[in-house]
Amino acid sequence: MSAFLPLLDQADETLFNALNRLGPIITFPQLPTSSYIPDHTFYLVDQQTSITPSEVVDWLDAGVEKVILPLSLATDIIGTVPAERLVLLLDVGSVSAVSDRIRSGVSGVVLKTPTVDVDLISSVSTFFSGSSIYLLPDPAIPPSIQTIRTISTTGATLIIPASHLSLQPTSKSQINVADAFLSIVTSDRPDSLFPTVVSTQSGQTLGLVYSSVESVRESIASGKGVYQSRKHGLWRKGETSGATQDIVSIRLDCDSDCLEYRVVQHGAGFCHLNRLSCFGPSSGLVALENILNARLENAPAGSYTKRLFDDPELLRSKIMEEADELCRAKTPEEVAFEAADLIYFALTKCVAAGVSISDIEHSLDLKAKKVSRRPGNAKPQWSKPPAPVPVATPKPGDGPISMRTSDLTSVTPAERAQLLRRPVLKSGEMIDKVKPIVEQVRQSGDKALLELTAKFDKASLTSTVAFPPYTAESMKVDEEVRKAIDVAYANIRKFHEAQIDKTGLQVETMPGVVCSRFARPIARVGLYVPGGTAILPSTALMLGIPAQVAGCKEIVLATPPRSDGSISPEVMYVAKLVGASAILKAGGAQAVAAMAYGTESCPKVDKIFGPGNQWVTAAKMLVQNDTDALVSIDMPAGPSEVLVIADHTANPAFVAADLLSQAEHGVDSQVVLVAVNLTADHLASIEREVDEQAHALERVDIVRQSVSKSLIVKAPNVEEAIAFSNDYAPEHLILHLENARDKIPLIENAGSVFVGPYTPESCGDYASGTNHTLPTNGYARQFSGVNTQSYQKHITSQEITASGLGKLGPVVATLADCEGLQAHANAVRIRLKAFQ
Repeated sequence: MSAFLPLLDQADETLFNALNRLGPIITFPQLPTSSYIPDHTFYLVDQQTSITPSEVVDWLDAGVEKVILPLSLATDIIGTVPAERLVLLLDVGSVSAVSDRIRSGVSGVVLKTPTVDVDLISSVSTFFSGSSIYLLPDPAIPPSIQTIRTISTTGATLIIPASHLSLQPTSKSQINVADAFLSIVTSDRPDSLFPTVVSTQSGQTLGLVYSSVESVRESIASGKGVYQSRKHGLWRKGETSGATQDIVSIRLDCDSDCLEYRVVQHGAGFCHLNRLSCFGPSSGLVALENILNARLENAPAGSYTKRLFDDPELLRSKIMEEADELCRAKTPEEVAFEAADLIYFALTKCVAAGVSISDIEHSLDLKAKKVSRRPGNAKPQWSKPPAPVPVATPKPGDGPISMRTSDLTSVTPAERAQLLRRPVLKSGEMIDKVKPIVEQVRQSGDKALLELTAKFDKASLTSTVAFPPYTAESMKVDEEVRKAIDVAYANIRKFHEAQIDKTGLQVETMPGVVCSRFARPIARVGLYVPGGTAILPSTALMLGIPAQVAGCKEIVLATPPRSDGSISPEVMYVAKLVGASAILKAGGAQAVAAMAYGTESCPKVDKIFGPGNQWVTAAKMLVQNDTDALVSIDMPAGPSEVLVIADHTANPAFVAADLLSQAEHGVDSQVVLVAVNLTADHLASIEREVDEQAHALERVDIVRQSVSKSLIVKAPNVEEAIAFSNDYAPEHLILHLENARDKIPLIENAGSVFVGPYTPESCGDYASGTNHTLPTNGYARQFSGVNTQSYQKHITSQEITASGLGKLGPVVATLADCEGLQAHANAVRIRLKAFQ
């Protein structure tokens, strides 16, 4: 572990070398020091820098340990490199904007905050569970030793700019590097010394010594091995013997009560007996390296090793010979024997070239850091080209429509986590694309709406908004459709009326102190009803009815117009039923912008509801973060999704139909079947039904693409299946289970649950009464689906009598004094004095 993480904001070579001995360093790609990348370097990319994923890969391939990216850049990089190589740079206020995809795509978070707030660190640590937390406070304020300790106790690491660090004694403006490094180190010894393990670069232990604050300071500054002798004081290793040490690294152990020095040992060795190690002679590779180095310096006459050093061609031939024999070895004994021979000759080659085992290990570490990978094929002289295998090119639409399969009993934790991931949603990129559209509507109002509707919806309009009363012609629908809408309206209204908070809450917390809470409707709401590839009057019902029931004064319904400029009559009919006060004839980001800011004809709203494509979602996220808009949104939205849990009682045709009902929404729809201990025949029956039913659908081309990316996850029992579902947090969860109702208590995360074989998800989509506007992309962990209370806000009030204030007032005044807020305390005391 590390007490702090230095940020190299200045090119001071001496300080840089000292810090490099202590572990990771944060630097900027453009700094001169970046031409040399030491181990464990972090690159910090600022908001203004323009980078590509390939540049990040190049940095990581070159040896950079991690890259720290702001949220706006991370969205494009995540998914292209391993999560353990990325760290997210966040302002305090941006934490809530981080999606599950971003959160699972990084291994740490650098939190920019003006002050050190332990509660904030704890909250962020909980949100980014399993990630490293780094704190970057105001760079103008030098941190104290106590600050480093406080942050360390939270499990976070403080980032300190190099301008606040020094090799000189600690002052008001700078902290001595050793003081910062040792700030979290504890000693249980009466002399306050720290046990210190000394080892070679390759990790061979040389001995156990003790260090003091003074010795650590000198080691860090000089780069030489300096320790504290319990008898003779400061001990500069090799000062008299010549067996000096160059410090490679100084590290703390996991409990921060022991140090490890990794060194390059010169001279006879570390031990006073003129041996390399106090723990006896070396063995294995280290012993072989020592012998080869000795032979290189002073090989005895007739030495075979000297002959190898003097005859490079002989050495080359032996390496190739032993490599061939290793390849032919079969038994474990033969493999070990031949590998030992090959290593001997290979290490001889390395020693002759001045390459040490630690150099080889460093090269291996660099190779392990590489993100890009070569194919790994052998060069032509070492392999025979395989005979070409003819591959038939399938025709479009050929082949069965099938899902991918995984088994929870055999997947690794990393593979299980991958099963839970949704497709990459480049929200940052989409927000950048919608910004110009939103700004155009904000600046030009109706004029921009007319232009954008002509551009995107291919509709030429003379007005952007329709107001009631709506003409009978515009609402003319088929009689059967009208009756169906009426039944759905009645059911949905009945369920949502039952949800409304009518009674309020009143509690007397102590005599004379009454606290209340009451609900009020959000005055103005905007409802986005997609057009796209399907007409969605059902969405108008789901969004409009709870707004109507809650008592919202203005209901603005936005939906894309048809090519002739009209709105679908089904949506118009629903708009009348729910009491829409305006219909905005616009779609996409422009509709969201119009409702968020208002135009000459479109009223501004206070909250925007409704699903949509990536453009709509990005626009909603953009305007909710703009304080000028003062608008909130219902929830983040992604592609539609369903997870079906099926056991031995499941009807294959029913299961397949439920999967396909979501797959037809779009090519990015998410479909998952969790099969509970199903037989191979039962599972095959479901897959056959999926294929047969899919080919009978008009939207078969969409289904083919979405199903090919969908999953069958095998689970050994119902409990494991539901645990997987809770981790996935699906928008729609369908239970094809024996005694399905009994499993409801186990459900923790889902948008809406469909219980039993006769409860298709379609009923919830249209007319059972529940709402179909639900959290997707895993947001069911944090969000509820749209409901009546989504359209209400709750206000609290309190009323205190004179006698109540007499009891409560002193408590409040004491707490206000504790926080140093005198005016707060005075507001109480002036009243207490009035009736004394």
